[in-house]
Amino acid sequence: MEQGEELRMKKQVAGTPPLRSFPPIVAADARVLILGSMPSVASLAKQEYYGHPRNAFWPIMGKLFDAGLDLHYEERQAVLREAGVAVWDVLKCCRRDGSLDSAIDCVSEVPNELATFLSEHRQIGTIFFNGAKAKTAFRRHVLSGLMAGDRNFRFVRLPSTSPAHAGRTFADKLLAWRAVQLAACSIE
Repeated sequence: MEQGEELRMKKQVAGTPPLRSFPPIVAADARVLILGSMPSVASLAKQEYYGHPRNAFWPIMGKLFDAGLDLHYEERQAVLREAGVAVWDVLKCCRRDGSLDSAIDCVSEVPNELATFLSEHRQIGTIFFNGAKAKTAFRRHVLSGLMAGDRNFRFVRLPSTSPAHAGRTFADKLLAWRAVQLAACSIE
């Protein structure tokens, strides 16, 4: 991309209103946390995590926890809470043109209070990242604050469930995401 084009795109994104993520899906006894980056345009419009009709997140949750698209959104959330699975985003707000993680203006990123969240949910031992951007943003904004704490977490990057991440089949993604089921079901 030429320098002029890059500057034009940055000005365009800078003029967009900040996007805001949702509150977490969580129960007091959550054992695992799945972190995304920021909800897509479709998710924000529906006010639901992973609201794009081609996102594989809920179909995968259906296979792993019976929290699939055949249930209403509130029911899916309840099933995940019951299974010990928490869902949130690394970013509380940011500026982005469109839905792609690559379009997030890094300068505008404001993280959620994940250190506080994790101190309040002491049974969470594994943090899963739904794609590379979630992991990168977590490293940039959150990790150093956790390293000073008294807990050791297991961090696992999973293939993105986004329809933009078409490099892996649903079966491949499901196989990788089985790690969430195993971690949620294990007694530590």
